[in-house]
Amino acid sequence: MEVLDEHLHPNFLHVTGVERSYREELLSKMELDENKIVFGPGQKKYRFCKNVASQHMPDLTDELMKKGKHCILIENPLDILPSFDKGSLPSFMELGYASLVSIYSELCAQGKSPSIIDGALLQEDPKGTLRGLCEDLGIPFQAAMLKWEAGPKSFDGIRAPHSYKTTHKLTGFKSPSKYPAPFPPDLYDLLEQSLPFYNMLRRHVKQSGIISLQPKLPVPANEKLLVWVGNGIVPRESAKISVLDSVVQGGDAVWEGLRVYNGKIFKLEEHLDRLFDSAKALAFSNVPTREQVKDAIFKTLIRNGMFDETHIRLTLTRGKKVTSGMSPSLNLYGCTLIVLAEWKPPIYENEKGITLVTATTRRNSPNNLDSKIHHNNLLNNILAKIEGNNASADDAIMLDKDGYVSETNATNIFLVKKGRVATPHADYCLPGKTRATVMDLVIKEGLILQERRISLSEFHTADEVWTVGTIGELSPVVKIDGRTIGDGSVGPVTRRLQSALKKLTAESGVPIPTYQQSYQGAKIFP
Repeated sequence: MEVLDEHLHPNFLHVTGVERSYREELLSKMELDENKIVFGPGQKKYRFCKNVASQHMPDLTDELMKKGKHCILIENPLDILPSFDKGSLPSFMELGYASLVSIYSELCAQGKSPSIIDGALLQEDPKGTLRGLCEDLGIPFQAAMLKWEAGPKSFDGIRAPHSYKTTHKLTGFKSPSKYPAPFPPDLYDLLEQSLPFYNMLRRHVKQSGIISLQPKLPVPANEKLLVWVGNGIVPRESAKISVLDSVVQGGDAVWEGLRVYNGKIFKLEEHLDRLFDSAKALAFSNVPTREQVKDAIFKTLIRNGMFDETHIRLTLTRGKKVTSGMSPSLNLYGCTLIVLAEWKPPIYENEKGITLVTATTRRNSPNNLDSKIHHNNLLNNILAKIEGNNASADDAIMLDKDGYVSETNATNIFLVKKGRVATPHADYCLPGKTRATVMDLVIKEGLILQERRISLSEFHTADEVWTVGTIGELSPVVKIDGRTIGDGSVGPVTRRLQSALKKLTAESGVPIPTYQQSYQGAKIFP
């Protein structure tokens, strides 16, 4: 294999006029036409050309980008920056992270996605990383690639004595230090500027020829979401909050789940009422206004083109703290608003029905934590959900401290017995907005509604059972704790109320601005 080391460097110096101590020497000795260098006659089957990203000149190297195969080596700026001498710290542009992203983007646009290897992975697993790179480049892997003779090489570029002084002492890949040296505080700004570019490229790193495994999303279109975090919209991978935020420090936040139907947000005002009531109950301060929250919701939906089949997870945290701790007195930045909108059909099987089991975990009493505060501390519900998962059920029924049914881990619950509809009172459960809607529909349909204490055996022996919630709508229950509900099919009252709810969601809600003129009647869900 023939090696060219920084062959674009002379052209870079010539075009930019950048001053270097070796500038005149390099310009006088080396060819400036990079195409002649790269595509000229050679003695070997393969030609490896190593260049520095910051020297990439789009108007000069277009031909080079279109030909050959490309790979990008990245290294964590957390590791790279401390290696520079204090008197020769590079600028952000000289570090080359922005240039690497530009090169990656340009190659992808040409349909030539480059292989990306991370220097840390190369050190940890040189054989696997190089084998994967060779597979991507279409060249045979050889064990000889893992070893070399110490000292300078004939193909070293002019900067090699400085750039490779450590490498020249090695005869193979050196394992990284387990514990790195302290990071210099004066490099913090450069680190902040560089990390987003490094992290973007790192998501596409390959090892052993296999791209880093990512879980399969239920709806693939959600991979490229735009999310409102704090004061604006960012891509999904950048949608992060501070480790000092109260929701991280103690689950200290409130939330709502909303659903979008045909260009309208169902029960938006009612959900916002509860959001602000919950924030007030928890004594949040510096809360955004109702109009600010609505504006963030609308902008997030419009930016994503989401006008139907969409679920919104609306979260308001107490905000970032000045230092780690429990006390709200440490929250001096104001609340953090998060609007996460996803393409998401109802999550339950609403045609054939779902199964439930009864959890041993009891629903919180208002003596401990009032369920009417729609807070983010969901461990009580999650423990019950784990029991449901372990039993291969869709969800788990939660009882109150006296053994009466409260709700499921995620939804409110109803039963029908001899034509009468009943639902547990809301002393322990969250009085859901869909629950209130269905209670109204029961009355409008001329049915008898009871809100009372209900024992578990009443659900076991009911004619019909269903659950309700924003994320699942109205879901028939066909089995509880192994007992078939009714005859095991979806009952007539359930069907009747499903139809009534579907009609209501299609006709009512707060319109999303711009929907009528731009999207009405169009197929939107991906």
